[in-house]
Amino acid sequence: MERADVPGLVAVVLVTVATLAIGTWGLRFSRTTSDFFVASRTVRPGLNASAIGGEYLSAASFLGIAGLLLVGGADMLWYPVGWTAGYLVLLVFVAAPLRRSGAYTLPDFAEARLGSRTVRAVCSLLVVGIGWLYLIPQFEGAGITLRSAIGAPEWVGVLVVAAVVLANVTSGGMRSVTFVQAFQYWLKLTALLVPAAVLVAVWWGDGRPAGTVGGDSWSTPVAGDGGIGLYTTYSLIAGLFLGTMGLPHVVVRFYTNPDGRAARRTTVVVLALLGLFYLWPPVYAALGRVYGERLVAEGRSDVLVLELPRAMLDGVGGDVLTGLVTAGAFAAFLSTSSGLAIAVSGVITQDVTSRLVSEHRGVAAFRMAAMVAVVIPVFAALLVRNVGVAQSVGLAFAVAASTFCPLLVLGIWWRRLTDTGALAGLVAGGLGAGGAAVTTLAGYSPGGWTGALLAQPAAWSVPLAALVMVAVSLATADREPAHARRFLVRLHTPESLGR
Repeated sequence: MERADVPGLVAVVLVTVATLAIGTWGLRFSRTTSDFFVASRTVRPGLNASAIGGEYLSAASFLGIAGLLLVGGADMLWYPVGWTAGYLVLLVFVAAPLRRSGAYTLPDFAEARLGSRTVRAVCSLLVVGIGWLYLIPQFEGAGITLRSAIGAPEWVGVLVVAAVVLANVTSGGMRSVTFVQAFQYWLKLTALLVPAAVLVAVWWGDGRPAGTVGGDSWSTPVAGDGGIGLYTTYSLIAGLFLGTMGLPHVVVRFYTNPDGRAARRTTVVVLALLGLFYLWPPVYAALGRVYGERLVAEGRSDVLVLELPRAMLDGVGGDVLTGLVTAGAFAAFLSTSSGLAIAVSGVITQDVTSRLVSEHRGVAAFRMAAMVAVVIPVFAALLVRNVGVAQSVGLAFAVAASTFCPLLVLGIWWRRLTDTGALAGLVAGGLGAGGAAVTTLAGYSPGGWTGALLAQPAAWSVPLAALVMVAVSLATADREPAHARRFLVRLHTPESLGR
């Protein structure tokens, strides 16, 4: 093994050991099925916010943003802005009422609100599909990181992350993973902040001017000038702003709070934690414009964060900083993958495994489901290559925004939503955005407006889903659930008044 590979290997081993150790420690608190699904609804806002930050800041945040900014310029800041602002929308419209619903998962909420097993089944399929779509770039990013850090084949990173995630999720469920993800948020923040401060000092000492990678201007539109570029930008913003509330691994976190007030406080803290983290990827992009010309020329902008320390520092200093950012990147894949695996496993447990064999219920069914939740996207990640990490995550957001966003907003705030209307809207949004996502991941990328509509579907798929839900619900007013008014009162009544 070359000397340059040692820091990356040490970082990966240390993060893996720390993750397994904290997960094992958390196992002491996991005793019941409720512990595995929602940590028995006892997670306080500070810890929960750190855990949400840990699972939400994925490969796209740690690696993808800096690479996008390096190549595309300042307009790519819409990615971190959208991912953060989505929590503001979640805070205003969804957080507290969703917690008061008493549900374990999104399909639970849909069935409780609409009284329909069919809507529940469709929601379950969507949770699994969105979860897998989001897991693929995590595994892909892990492969890229290990290839860059220690020269290992990409499949090694995929399998290592999958194995560690399975070990953590199956051992302690949500209770155990909460402690792991909270630790990993602070590790990721440290892994970006400390090297960034050192590298800025190095650049200042070098006295080198700002670079001009990708042109003289650092404000290139997301998809060029003209109507297509404007559409792409607004569609991206819509998908990111509205997709957060529909991500299964984000929503399930709010079920772990003790009450609706705690859910709101958690969201406020999350906004602060995400804002603090997203200050730093633009610093790497700016430095990359000075020192990262080679990565752009080779089409390897996704590894800018990993390779910038050695490009700017020789010797031990560069090795230590490389090890630190590698540790942060690996933590990003582990934490986000764990959250997604928990969300998908919970749905599969309730709707599939616990119904197949009577003796496999509770915790045993959850562990069976976790195997399915992880193994299938692993195979997909090994087959799907050369899809940008941030692009893959953006597509997952678009599907979530086109399905669960209108379902949650209308289900929480509009009494007249019917099961038929919800089902029609979910199908319209799911087929629209999901079909576009699958087409894009399959490598079909036509030019012009067709390519723009497929690559960024949220601008048309979200309104389509919402309009279909409203129109069909109005047309089937006789199917309005009899308990709808009472259920909405429950969602909007603070727990203190209820007592």
